[in-house]
Amino acid sequence: MKKILVVDDEPAIVTLLTYNLENANYEVQVATDGPSAFKKATERNFDFIILDLMLPGYDGIEVTKKLRQEKIKTPIIILTAKDDELNKIIGLEIGADDYMTKPFSPREVVARIKAILRRTEINSSGIEQDNEEVKEFKDFKIDFSNYSVYKNNEKVSLTPKEFELLVYFVKRIGRVLSREKLLSGVWGYDYEGQTRMIDMHVSHLREKLEVDPKKPVYLKTVRGFGYKFEGNK
Repeated sequence: MKKILVVDDEPAIVTLLTYNLENANYEVQVATDGPSAFKKATERNFDFIILDLMLPGYDGIEVTKKLRQEKIKTPIIILTAKDDELNKIIGLEIGADDYMTKPFSPREVVARIKAILRRTEINSSGIEQDNEEVKEFKDFKIDFSNYSVYKNNEKVSLTPKEFELLVYFVKRIGRVLSREKLLSGVWGYDYEGQTRMIDMHVSHLREKLEVDPKKPVYLKTVRGFGYKFEGNK
């Protein structure tokens, strides 16, 4: 039975999530503030963490940051307010795997957890790994074996999801990929209204990899369709 840590200081949210997750055959533990969430997540191996943004002690952003600094790679979904766009971006940038906006559907939470865990298991098993150990482009290179990217011989800091997205593009050079296709292929689910997340991740990759992010030569926008990755330039 997979173990999930639910972190929220609203009793109604905790009760709702616990009930639905246990019905989906997950073991649930609860934390109601930042310090206790960090303590539990570092003392016990969880398969997944659902983490509210606004918490006593320190917030979800800080908890995520501290866990990633401790090399804890447990998948994290951050729960945010509807209009909290900046913190969604920050959460994804420091290593959260996804975000959900309150109010949310418990069934959607379960679906996203299953999708992310499925993708995590695929990646850890080595399935879909590129046969090449290193892929080089004019301005950067990807080391698949070490999950690393280098630009001008300096390591580029990518979140796990940014790296997954980049690899997905690179393995499909020249193909136009819709936002829905990218969402399904990288995040493992297809949910209307979440394609904005793709735009944010592509923007982050351009900032980190392109010489001029405003005039990208690798990650091109194909208006009305989506994005495509072009090879050496």
